[in-house]
Amino acid sequence: MCRNILLIILSFVSFHSYGQVTYAKDIAPIIFNHCTTCHRPGEIGPMSLTNYDEISAWAPTIKYVTNARIMPPWKADPNYQHYLDENYLSQTQIDKIKDWVDGGTPRGNIAEEPALPNFPQGSLLGTPDLVLSFEKAYKHKGNGQDNYRYFVIPSKLLENKKLKAIEMRPGNTKIVHHALFFADYSGKARGYDLQTPEYGFDPDEFSDFGLFETLNRVQYPGYVPGQKPRYFPDGLAQDMNAGADLIIQMHYAPSVVDEIDSSSVNIFFADETEVITRKVADYIMLPTNLPGGFAGFRILANQVKTFDGSYTAPIDASLIGIFPHMHMLGKKWEVYIENTDGSKENLIKIDDWDFNWQGGYYFKKFMILKKGAKVKARAIYDNTVDNPTNPNSPPKIVTWGERTQDEMYYLPLLYVPYKAGDENIVFDPEVSTVKDFDPTNVIAKAYPNPVSSTSNVPVSIEFDIKNGGPVDITITDIEGRMVRQLRKQEFFGAGSHIVHWSPQGQLSGNYFIKISNQDGSVVTSILVH
Repeated sequence: MCRNILLIILSFVSFHSYGQVTYAKDIAPIIFNHCTTCHRPGEIGPMSLTNYDEISAWAPTIKYVTNARIMPPWKADPNYQHYLDENYLSQTQIDKIKDWVDGGTPRGNIAEEPALPNFPQGSLLGTPDLVLSFEKAYKHKGNGQDNYRYFVIPSKLLENKKLKAIEMRPGNTKIVHHALFFADYSGKARGYDLQTPEYGFDPDEFSDFGLFETLNRVQYPGYVPGQKPRYFPDGLAQDMNAGADLIIQMHYAPSVVDEIDSSSVNIFFADETEVITRKVADYIMLPTNLPGGFAGFRILANQVKTFDGSYTAPIDASLIGIFPHMHMLGKKWEVYIENTDGSKENLIKIDDWDFNWQGGYYFKKFMILKKGAKVKARAIYDNTVDNPTNPNSPPKIVTWGERTQDEMYYLPLLYVPYKAGDENIVFDPEVSTVKDFDPTNVIAKAYPNPVSSTSNVPVSIEFDIKNGGPVDITITDIEGRMVRQLRKQEFFGAGSHIVHWSPQGQLSGNYFIKISNQDGSVVTSILVH
């Protein structure tokens, strides 16, 4: 009898130990994949979350903000559309964190702990081709007010280049809220900068310069804290030509003490072996897309106002990404394609807009916008006393403008001209990146295989890695000669990823794709005909 009771007790203990949520087995992978990118020394997170001691010390807070879905700060509705680099937690992950905290934050078996991601210094994309830095430090005054300022940095380019990616490295993460980037070839912005005693210039000081002026220039993907910038897919790029000045429209957040900033921007160009077949462009939906135009964009005091915009596509286009923007009165976005046959394609839905966590959203596949189809974009604003983020107390009439106390209806759509086969191109094979993933080593595959050198469909290189860190991806021919360096020391988190290689113009034959990181390497072959 005693023996039976002992067996029951041992079985219960064994089951409880196996089912217990621990830091090593369950929590560390979640935190490292979803939180540590921002919560580590030198980045924007207010506390460091890089090891058991740090994470367990903040356990009650982590439980609260994840259960309330405050963190990670992912605003797009995942039931409406999916995107690359999604960063939200599943209910299972949230429940694990709760169970871990309620269970006393057990560490578990140290041997099961994943390695801390190997975050590179200076850039998440590798070694930049061009670094453009502030020529002087700028002092943001501690007057408790937002500050929009333009900085002009000469590129000193002597020849035209194809831009693949742009990455800001903020000098002062406490005040850099977000930034937009433009190319200027006229020298006009540089002239304004020279007329001001401080570094950079305030657009309000020059009546003929401002956002309307910059909208007529080449606009590159902007910067928001916490998001890794992306390379444009293989074969796609933007222009940055000889003599360009890079204009940075910087938004500094309010501060009660003076703060100094000296930021830099990393530029990545296409190498000479990449065949650029399409130029990335953007169309920005503004109040001109609304009934009444800019004059009609008025939000009265104590009013909840809805604006419905529409854009009719003049050509067949393939959308890459979408970047909704509004200010403190903003509450909701819903954007979709209305096709000519009446069908609908969802683009983005945000039900709880937060000015502090705006971002860029890149689609997991091309979203096809056919000529004559409409992009419908509804934005809702709350200018009442019930809006806790209303910058005006009491509320007052608000119109369109750049300042935070103004309001915006601003919706860039990133696209390329459509080509047959775009429907078959995907940028991520997963329905969602929200999952627990723990492969034992680096694995990879490439498809379609074989592939035609004249096909518009690129080779998809799909790979899984166990630990986050820098990755190299190279392509060589059968003689071992380098054909392309697709990625060089770019940071990828643990899990599944996909990059593309366009074999257009390549000679027929076998090629080898090698993917390497700190855990090892794998080689897969592909036939081009």
